[in-house]
Amino acid sequence: MIIASDIKAILAEDIGWHRFLGKTVLVSGAAGFLPAYMVETLLELARRNPANPPHVVGLVRNLEAARTRLGDNPFLTLLEQDMGEPLNYDGAADFVIHAASQASPRFYRDDPVGTFNANVFGTQSLLALSRGRKTQAFLFFSSGEVYGNAPIVPTPENVFGPIDPAALRSCYGEGKRAGETLCVAWAHQHGVPTRIVRPFHTYGPGMKLDDGRVFADFVAAIIARRDIVIKSDGKARRPFCYSADAVRAFFRVLLEGGDGIPYNVGNDQAELSIRELADLLVAEFSERDLRVIMDASQIAANYMQSPIVRNCPDISRLRELGWVPRTGVAEGFRRTVTAYEESGTG
Repeated sequence: MIIASDIKAILAEDIGWHRFLGKTVLVSGAAGFLPAYMVETLLELARRNPANPPHVVGLVRNLEAARTRLGDNPFLTLLEQDMGEPLNYDGAADFVIHAASQASPRFYRDDPVGTFNANVFGTQSLLALSRGRKTQAFLFFSSGEVYGNAPIVPTPENVFGPIDPAALRSCYGEGKRAGETLCVAWAHQHGVPTRIVRPFHTYGPGMKLDDGRVFADFVAAIIARRDIVIKSDGKARRPFCYSADAVRAFFRVLLEGGDGIPYNVGNDQAELSIRELADLLVAEFSERDLRVIMDASQIAANYMQSPIVRNCPDISRLRELGWVPRTGVAEGFRRTVTAYEESGTG
């Protein structure tokens, strides 16, 4: 199984996994695409260490959906929590991973308030909790969108372009910027050991195939054996990072990153235009006899396109921690499609 082998590869990362043993790890947005991978990794660590396992507490918006994604596990407790509302948790929190956020552009139009609140008020609540619990490390999921239209690409962590605060889509990027500032402030003033990751375009098993992002659309088309339709000019360039690689980076930053320091997470060796990605996938899955169709008229009315033509991270800071991406685009998308077809959820 693809996901099982991914988790095995994540746990093979040479970092201090022993620090989680016997600890409680609080994860907001636990059923989301990337945090769910982190939860499943910690649950496998618990299975391997039954005498002194970590315990995961997952804060989720929908318990039923979370149980469908994560199943029942003696090392996992799921609690319903809207991170835009006052926090309803008074238990242990030796480590905190704040990953609750709507990351799909279709939500930026439908629920901009909820998108902003989880990243700002949710971050504030969890930082206050972490201070009171003397949390060993707090990981905030930011985003490559904090850079706006960056003047330098690949973009290092200290170079920024503008984000229009009056643009509706900015509920996400500005929310992430504010969340980062809170992390830095709490680290400085209250000594909360915060770490920040800025994921760029990340794909893999478990992502929602109907969330409107172009690479999810492409995977859905391949599984359904439909032609790949590009709803733009196909010229926008993005770096595509496989989920297991990204999760290895998240754990490394959580355990080894500097307080209040952001780290870009992405595959700088896998930057392609949307058209190049589509052509690569058609070639990779040539046995399915698919075509690439250009048709910008099909773009959904509720989809908010990014104005950014090209983005790509400079990952020098993360490389200094000892992390490198390992999975190329063709291999990563082949693994992704295989995982959906193995589970019958495509």
